[in-house]
Amino acid sequence: MDRILYGDNQFFAVNHISDAKSMEQSMKFKENDAIIATLDQAIEAGIDTFMCTTHDRIAFVCDAVRSNPEKYKDFKIYPCMPYAHKYANAVTELGIQGTIKQYVPGNFFGSMFKGGKALVSKDYLAIMELLVDAEMKMFEGVKTPVVFLQNVITDLLLGLGMDEILKGFHDYVREKYDVEPGFITMNLPKLAETLEGLGIENPIICASINSANFRMSGGKELYEETLRTKKIRVIAMQVLGGGAIPPKEALGYVCGLPNIESILFGASSKRNIDNTVSTIHEFDSK
Repeated sequence: MDRILYGDNQFFAVNHISDAKSMEQSMKFKENDAIIATLDQAIEAGIDTFMCTTHDRIAFVCDAVRSNPEKYKDFKIYPCMPYAHKYANAVTELGIQGTIKQYVPGNFFGSMFKGGKALVSKDYLAIMELLVDAEMKMFEGVKTPVVFLQNVITDLLLGLGMDEILKGFHDYVREKYDVEPGFITMNLPKLAETLEGLGIENPIICASINSANFRMSGGKELYEETLRTKKIRVIAMQVLGGGAIPPKEALGYVCGLPNIESILFGASSKRNIDNTVSTIHEFDSK
């Protein structure tokens, strides 16, 4: 994985600091062209990986990548799935059958049968496979070397003890799409232990890593111990602790930790993108 990954929160008005900032970002990225322009600025800063949800507007990004293969020849997307709001809205507008028809690739009736049968029988592995196939549809022809399970599902499965679904996601993504599976979590220690117990070696885990204990279940000390003792590839997100830590201090802390393979951040301006990239490189060179 690349050292620096660019996220999508700013494009969809997700801001942990203030509602006013969220509104400002919502207006700035009202048009899809503004998203592409900012992604191009990230690429100019040396970032070649975009980690994002499967929000409907990401389809526009995929279209732009497919239509400009030379320009985006090194560009990669790490999809994070499922995006629950998309399906809830679609079911409201289109009904269950219409939602399956719109989002699930392949034979409509076969997919509908599989989905219906899975729901009736509570075959959660089949439901998971159906959702993965639906989410991957928009990324056809785009490089997606890592595909992530969103933290809302990862942590729900952890809490329910449904470890077999985590293993099922891992195996299905590898076997069907020939890509690396990844997991997003707010409980790095528990997930690392669980995946190790499932026989998943050196997993890719994206988690909140910061000195303020922001969204870190178990606390900073337990996270640091997990990073020292477990064989895992970690992507650090929310490194600013929801805005509680100055950027240089936050990046200095994260860059000094073991097993942090990548740092994920979001920024809505060229200046902030450039500053973050240069600061990470500065700490990495020490």
